[in-house]
Amino acid sequence: MARISLNDLRKNFEEVQQGLSEREAIEEANRCLYCYDAPCIQACPTGIDIPKFIKKIASGNLKGSAKTIMSSNPVGASCARVCPTEELCEGACVLNHATKPIMIGNLQRYATDWAIQNEQVLFQAGKKNGKTVAIVGGGPAGLSAARELALLGYKVTIFEAANEAGGLNTYGIVSFRLPQRISFWEVQQVKNLDVEIRTNTTVGIDISASELLEKYDRVVLAVGMGKVPMLGIDGEELDGVYDAIEFVKGTKSGTLPDSFVGKNIVVIGAGNTAIDAATCSIRLGAANVKVMYRRTETEMTAYDFEYEFAKQDGVEFRWLTAPTRIIGDENGKVTAIECVRMKLKQSGKDGRRLPVPVADSEYIISVDAVIKAIGQMRYKSLIEQFDVEHNDGVVTVNRETYQTSDPKIFACGDLIFGKGNGEAMVVTAAQQGKEVAHALHKLCKSPQL
Repeated sequence: MARISLNDLRKNFEEVQQGLSEREAIEEANRCLYCYDAPCIQACPTGIDIPKFIKKIASGNLKGSAKTIMSSNPVGASCARVCPTEELCEGACVLNHATKPIMIGNLQRYATDWAIQNEQVLFQAGKKNGKTVAIVGGGPAGLSAARELALLGYKVTIFEAANEAGGLNTYGIVSFRLPQRISFWEVQQVKNLDVEIRTNTTVGIDISASELLEKYDRVVLAVGMGKVPMLGIDGEELDGVYDAIEFVKGTKSGTLPDSFVGKNIVVIGAGNTAIDAATCSIRLGAANVKVMYRRTETEMTAYDFEYEFAKQDGVEFRWLTAPTRIIGDENGKVTAIECVRMKLKQSGKDGRRLPVPVADSEYIISVDAVIKAIGQMRYKSLIEQFDVEHNDGVVTVNRETYQTSDPKIFACGDLIFGKGNGEAMVVTAAQQGKEVAHALHKLCKSPQL
């Protein structure tokens, strides 16, 4: 079998969808009705003034357009590429009832791409108020909180365990949908506000929780999610079993293995990360990729556009199928996976129908690699270091103030996202980051504090 060079593999990870041309963007902007009570604004979790930014594109004020977007959404350049716009702003567009909705996501990308290409600095730090805030986690929620706090005059320090800030946008979303340079620009916009970002710094190892609480006036917990949990079946330790999060991260960090060329791959799970792992496998040269899910297409948590994209890439889907064991050879290498057919019964505690095995329905599929994508573990040990109340890793907060059981500690993002709610969106994390910053600021101005 002919080998594919790493250079050819890297080309497979170049961005798939191209942005609008200037002519296309202006024509599309001029289709907008600029509604006074625009439903698209209400449908955007960050409340971007969509008619305003589109009108600025139509008038040629691209910096003003980008600033309008980024003022409401500190990770607006990333969200232009990864938001499920058909379910949010575009889904609410009044033109759905007449022709077709405005391509809001593409116009948002057009304006922010212009700002990136022209190295625009959109914001300036506010006058320092003498107060300090430590933010644990440099993903969308942490960056948004840092940006807002810096504008309000706080001295902010982000503690990020990875080599680069940006979290999911930097490492967890495939390059052919979200190149790292987009996330890096958003991080730089935050750094430009005199926010210090300490990368390669793990709270609990490189610096203690008690030290943060002692040195800073307030602490915001904004860490994302951890590794994929164990399946709890035999064979997980075999060579050729991958964690989907680490797998996608590897492709974004430039480590593209050519060992998938011509191979058969199974991905377990049906969320957005599972889809990313499957489409990455295709681009690594896999001959066949199957997504295996114990429920049905109706229950899958991946976005519709992600699902359609995967099918166009040739990914197969095996519904009502669950793994029972992974089989390996004498060298400890994956060779097959045993599966069982499932059926759905009454709803469980989370409202979803429960999958149960069908008797005597086991069968074996020959595979060369298995990628686990069944969700992510929470950073319970980190939460416990700060001694705040939580429910199995979901931090308890006052939903108005985002304060935890310790009034000095706030939390947002994945940490407060309850189980059984599908997958959290980048845009909602960004909004929570903004909200926690303004709640913190309001409390800090209170005479009781």
